[in-house]
Amino acid sequence: MAKITFITSDSQTITLEGFSGSVMALAVENGIKGIDGDCGGVCSCATCHVHVAPEDMEKTGNASQIESDMLELDDNVDKYSRLSCQLQISESLDGVILRVAK
Repeated sequence: MAKITFITSDSQTITLEGFSGSVMALAVENGIKGIDGDCGGVCSCATCHVHVAPEDMEKTGNASQIESDMLELDDNVDKYSRLSCQLQISESLDGVILRVAK
């Protein structure tokens, strides 16, 4: 199990518990504002863009090349950007803080 905290664009903080699947699916299932997952999690739309807290980057690891390519299409990308569809829930993500991209 992992506790994952989302901070929405209106500064709402929501902590959810997940056991498996993608972070995007967890967010969509729980109505996290700003995470739409329009492509269903196949890394082709960037509607699940999040910014990882700098201190949590080691927990999420680096984006794959295909994820990096998709993120390049978004105006709000920074070095902490990830697509939540590419983050798989595991104990290693416990405590991670994700700010939903605008």
